[in-house]
Amino acid sequence: MLWRVGGAIALGLGILGIPLPLLPTTPFLLLAAFCFARSSPPLHRWLISHRHFGPPIIRWRDCGAISRKAKILAALAMAAGFMGALAFGAPLFALIAQVVVLTFVGAFIFTRPEE
Repeated sequence: MLWRVGGAIALGLGILGIPLPLLPTTPFLLLAAFCFARSSPPLHRWLISHRHFGPPIIRWRDCGAISRKAKILAALAMAAGFMGALAFGAPLFALIAQVVVLTFVGAFIFTRPEE
């Protein structure tokens, strides 16, 4: 039951991430697929066969790939987040922490293969 609830929460957050640029969609979809694979084969099957949600999950599962479009959108979201922090006058330590985290996240994303 916990896996199913976790999958439902992750799926909900992934769906929220579609219109919200700073909330990542794909990691939550991957988490939902992971949870549903352990709790509900029908929900897992539905998720990976969904015409919008399924392809990034399958690309990641099969070869750890992130599409070029997703990489570009991730870079834009990271830049927007940093620019927002600058615009709202975030303290210097927060900006430095954000640069460090975004550098590692960006390096991870851009070193993944593309399909």
